[in-house]
Amino acid sequence: MGELVERVDEQDHVLGVVDRTSAIRDEWIHRVATIVCRDAGGRILVHRRADGVPLFPGLFNWLLGGAVNVGESYEDAAARELAEELGVEARPRFLFKFLCRGAISPYWLGLHEVVVQGPVQPDPSEIAWCDWVTESQLSGLVRRQTFVPDAREAFDRYRALIHPPQREAGRPVSFSTMVERAKSLPSTDAAPSPTCQ
Repeated sequence: MGELVERVDEQDHVLGVVDRTSAIRDEWIHRVATIVCRDAGGRILVHRRADGVPLFPGLFNWLLGGAVNVGESYEDAAARELAEELGVEARPRFLFKFLCRGAISPYWLGLHEVVVQGPVQPDPSEIAWCDWVTESQLSGLVRRQTFVPDAREAFDRYRALIHPPQREAGRPVSFSTMVERAKSLPSTDAAPSPTCQ
């Protein structure tokens, strides 16, 4: 048996423990923790996945992360993945989660954010290349076909949360309204392939 994960329902309640390969094959909802890495200047880390990884080999992504282990919180999984993939010991801040229908199977995506203060040491078995880009650069890159498809929806939700409209008809918009807007954003279609190499 391979990596074990918790099978969950559409409200993120645990139904049981399953093999992750089975969860993907049978399209059972499970949990994934992701991390947005920013540097002190606000740039976002973009990476190309290694060619040998089983999911989305060679594609670009702006999120690090992976499956949440059995009994593990989203936050603990995010910290573990950050250490495994980048060699960074930190406690990412949980921002939100949403039910992602996913390109290969459905899952709850927990999105976290961390400011990386020092150098990164990417695990070459996971990350083939990485670099820091501005948010405006990323907004164009993430639409390209060589980006992990699920990263597009997560990016739209993240941007809606961090750049919400502040007022409507002269009245402030509540934080809960902004979060609900982020949850309701539609998935986007792929665009031409990127120039980033």
